[in-house]
Amino acid sequence: MKRLTNSIAVCAALLLCTTLASAQSGATRPRRVTPVQPTGETASAAATPAAGTSAGAGSSAHALSLLEQKQYDAALAEARKLSAADPKNSEAWKIAGYAEFYLKRYNEASADLERALELRSAEGQKDTKIEDALAQVYFFAEKYEQALPLLVAATTRAGAKPDANTLYYRAIAEMNLKREADAERSFGEVLKLDPKNKFALLYTGQLAFGRQDYATAVNMLNRATLADPTFAQGWELLTQAYMYRGRAATGAAADADFLSAVRASDSLARVRPDARSALLQGQALVFAKQFPKAVVALERAAAAPQAPDETFYLLGYAQVQAKNFPKAISALETAAARTPQNAEVYRLLGFSYESSQQYAKALAAYEKGLQLAPTDAYFKDSAERVRPYAK
Repeated sequence: MKRLTNSIAVCAALLLCTTLASAQSGATRPRRVTPVQPTGETASAAATPAAGTSAGAGSSAHALSLLEQKQYDAALAEARKLSAADPKNSEAWKIAGYAEFYLKRYNEASADLERALELRSAEGQKDTKIEDALAQVYFFAEKYEQALPLLVAATTRAGAKPDANTLYYRAIAEMNLKREADAERSFGEVLKLDPKNKFALLYTGQLAFGRQDYATAVNMLNRATLADPTFAQGWELLTQAYMYRGRAATGAAADADFLSAVRASDSLARVRPDARSALLQGQALVFAKQFPKAVVALERAAAAPQAPDETFYLLGYAQVQAKNFPKAISALETAAARTPQNAEVYRLLGFSYESSQQYAKALAAYEKGLQLAPTDAYFKDSAERVRPYAK
């Protein structure tokens, strides 16, 4: 039994790497980040343009008035009439681009703002407001390679006092372009201006997590969840960060991290009571060795129609530790059907059958495990042990 306990503890630790990676796949891994959609608060660069600064601008007053009144469709229609009558009216193209930005028609907005910039350049003028608006249009269109140079210019030009939103957009663009060090510096600038920006805290924690700096990750994610106690993404990654830090520690430090992971997962389950949260909560409880509670959480996760395959192995593991072998067998049989090439499933399944005196089934499970892991002495010894009792 001691040998089995050591063996399944190791395989559970190995499996955690896979299950946590699976749990992260939604939004918390340092991969492509989808920006928050623009609102009146976040779309800072797309301020209402000033009229009367270019050829033909005098006729743009009505379109500008419509834009100021947030009648974006009407403003766009009016601007279209102006640009059709005078294709060199840069103000008309500019208003059209702004209206399309607010209508979330980013490809059209970028084309119109690019045209406005071309015309301003031909007039011998440099319009940084159009450039800044175009940066946001590219950003929300997820054209990060085009957005980033403009965002850098907006936040570094002489005399500029960049706002937290523009710095945040720059950081997200850098993150999506895999410039992690630049992104982390940019998020740091955001946090100087807005220390409770939960997304900047989340992504700073995520970047630290990605380079295995779990102490920094835990710090940033605790700040994110303190800023917004209903922030599910923050609680999710915080749970994972505590578990990974706990795995790298020993003794009381590891126990404390696993207990903190349980508390974070409890908060996650309260704010987002779904199967994904239940799976992560079950993992935390397994590592904290709270197996009866882990069973409850993992049973909730396993009841979901699209439950990940690893759910059933973890549930079986928790049931074995709780010495509930009939339910362990049920979960592990499902795990074996879903992942027939996972030798660790047969390790637990064979032990559960043997503990239930189902020796023929135990022998079959051990032999299957031996086929998958021919050099594993546990399977060989276990098969020989139960063979005389298998009928």
